[in-house]
Amino acid sequence: MTTKGSQSTTKAKSKQTAGQLPLRVAILGFGTVGQSVARIIVERTDLAESLQLTHIFNRNVSRKRVDWTPESVVWTEKIEEVLAASPDVIVETVGGVKGTYEWVQQALSQGASVVTANKLLMAAHAPELISLASVHGSQIRFEAAVAGGVPIIDGIRFGLAGDQLSRVVGILNGTCNFILSRMTSTESMSAVLEEAQRLGYAEADPSSDIDGHDAAAKLVLLAGVSFRRHLKASVVPTMSIRRIDNVDCLYASRLGRTIRQLSIVESMGNGHLQAFVGPVLVPQESSFALNKGAQNFVMVVGRYGGAKSFSGEGAGGNPTATAVVSDLVALTKEERNADTFDGAWLPGTLAPPPLRSYYLRFVVNDQSGILASITTSLARYGINVDAVLQEPGFPKDRLPFVVTVEPCEDTALEEAMRVIEREDFHAEVPLVMPLLHGSNDALAV
Repeated sequence: MTTKGSQSTTKAKSKQTAGQLPLRVAILGFGTVGQSVARIIVERTDLAESLQLTHIFNRNVSRKRVDWTPESVVWTEKIEEVLAASPDVIVETVGGVKGTYEWVQQALSQGASVVTANKLLMAAHAPELISLASVHGSQIRFEAAVAGGVPIIDGIRFGLAGDQLSRVVGILNGTCNFILSRMTSTESMSAVLEEAQRLGYAEADPSSDIDGHDAAAKLVLLAGVSFRRHLKASVVPTMSIRRIDNVDCLYASRLGRTIRQLSIVESMGNGHLQAFVGPVLVPQESSFALNKGAQNFVMVVGRYGGAKSFSGEGAGGNPTATAVVSDLVALTKEERNADTFDGAWLPGTLAPPPLRSYYLRFVVNDQSGILASITTSLARYGINVDAVLQEPGFPKDRLPFVVTVEPCEDTALEEAMRVIEREDFHAEVPLVMPLLHGSNDALAV
């Protein structure tokens, strides 16, 4: 008996084994990334025998038309018209989940492969879409959804296939990296954020970036690719960078560190994963600290191969489009057309965080007994103080100082901080950040 899935598989493979007919490509969404994808396909004449742009879909498509695409390209604002034409590949650059999820489902169900840059879609629905593609003999590829033009997905899937991965630590959000690498003890976050928006690194509403939600979605995908386990982005613990101030840059420097937004996921075995997204104090000589501007940097740790690093431009039309077109080229190569994602992603369970060292920054209305009160509360929950730093020259009614603590349980520190925060000497709510130890030791957070 021949099933629908096997028919689709035969159809897809026959196109590839013929090796003569180009893959017919339809682009959904003609914004920055979609336009860059189209331009690469059109301008790279060496791809003409393998990729043919056939459709461009966009709402109010007439305002998007350009004169540099082939006359044969169909411009439409009807998704039904695109799907009815049975393209070999759908490139989805619309973004969001509502609408795009149904379109991608339909495309895969009719045997088309899908290439997407949509991290939110894949973070929410990757397991089912991967399974759907497998059933219908198609593929779903999403290199561009994580770290833009950095080939981290295929780097893990193929380049590190021989290793047993244990941990992924990275700078996954270029906006946060630009802000934190530009902040100093004199230049405020608000000023740097304005510059990031002017340069196009940050959206008008940067909440998803600076509050960690963008990086959390990308971390979900890295967990799936690395460990074949799927976490919901909503359960990944996130910490915003909003409250980081100039004084934190000063104290970080005194500690021989700087601040970066890190995304961390580690396999604990049996489907249990530790995960975190938020600001971390990293050593100034570490690769994380040396990664500046809107660059992404990812370190992958394996049992046999040790730590491997990937870095490069993480955003923008051309870097992201390069990743999309790379996925398209991969679809034309028979050796990478046999399987969708080497097996299903099973549900993952969030495990308790490891013991960590922490940086605690207080801003107080100075009075006697403050330090004693803080250290007593910490000691009550079994937390040992490592160091106390207080820079001179600040006003007494807003006096900042820092306490670093030795590795402790998150729950114990949370309880201690709840007690401390009830004291009446605070001029603002204390700030808590983890510390990374070791210059390049991704296991030491």
